[in-house]
Amino acid sequence: MPGPLDSLRVVEFAGLGPAPLAGQLLADLGAQVTVIDRASAAADPTDVNRRGKRSVALNLKSQEGRALARAVIAESDILIEGFRPGVMERLGLGPQECADTLIYGRMTGWGQSGPLAHVAGHDITYLATSGVLSLMGSADAPPKPPLNLVADYGGGTMFLLYGLLAAVISRGVTGKGQVVDAAMIDGVPAMMGLIHSMMAQRSWRDPPGTNWLDGGAPFYRCYRCADGRDIAVGALEPQFYALLLEGLGLQGVDLPAQNDRAGWPVLAGRFEAIFASAPRDHWAAVFSGTDACVAPVLTIEEAAQQPHMDQRGVYVDANGVRQAAPAPRFSATLVGDVQTPGAAGAQTDDVLSELGYDAAAIQGLRASGALT
Repeated sequence: MPGPLDSLRVVEFAGLGPAPLAGQLLADLGAQVTVIDRASAAADPTDVNRRGKRSVALNLKSQEGRALARAVIAESDILIEGFRPGVMERLGLGPQECADTLIYGRMTGWGQSGPLAHVAGHDITYLATSGVLSLMGSADAPPKPPLNLVADYGGGTMFLLYGLLAAVISRGVTGKGQVVDAAMIDGVPAMMGLIHSMMAQRSWRDPPGTNWLDGGAPFYRCYRCADGRDIAVGALEPQFYALLLEGLGLQGVDLPAQNDRAGWPVLAGRFEAIFASAPRDHWAAVFSGTDACVAPVLTIEEAAQQPHMDQRGVYVDANGVRQAAPAPRFSATLVGDVQTPGAAGAQTDDVLSELGYDAAAIQGLRASGALT
């Protein structure tokens, strides 16, 4: 049975980070994703973002190579590129050179306009500039980057996909494609609705590490256990907090009120001492199956074997490489098994054949240097 995006044809210009993940997620759900690579290379089974994609290797410095890229684009519904502004235009592959039905996805950190549009950056750069990084950490230490999940993939990949699929819906109404300018510097603040509300209500305070969701609340943070491993506590609601106290043997004990900030250091001290008195898995067993919102902090290897994760098949192994299964799940359309990533340029001949080039023409293109 085809995936929910089986009808979409996507061309992705090879790059790093959020754009390749966007292509992977579209391919996971059935889209035909063709990557335009700059050079052929051996298959790398660890390059998870390539799974489910085809690849054609073109020399974009040559006129013929660029013409082939235009031919691939002309057969596509969506284009994804993650270069700095102006790169695609200099190649003659910008939006103005494409059909008006094409949805042209542009993935950058700073966006296509603004004083920093042409400046380099990384997830941490955009997270810092957005103001969001300042909210992470504690008052007595610099913020710690949350991997590259928030700006690259949350504010980047996910907003690119959101924009692309919104543009697909719009094209179904208007018949016209459009440019989707997905910038991490836009996407990260867009995820901050709840925190902006808390700030407006004066319930979010400075410095960092003194609030509900930033590790300040003793009932929403991690604790070190007797064996050096950690337990995560997220008992925000009063009824869940009551279960936390029960599991810790503190039910009925005279303690500061849950949301009395002045009493948080006292609560944190009590919780720290109790969690430190037994190993992580002891506490995991105490709270297992309860609504206390307490969970052991698992390694990726442990998570893959955790009963709930295992039953849902959240992690899969493809050619010995552990990775996430396609998500989300659908009731009427099924996605296929995770495929081992292919080699760059592996489908060059197949793609060109679909475009009408015969074997002799392909051989001529290879001899001319248009194919790499």
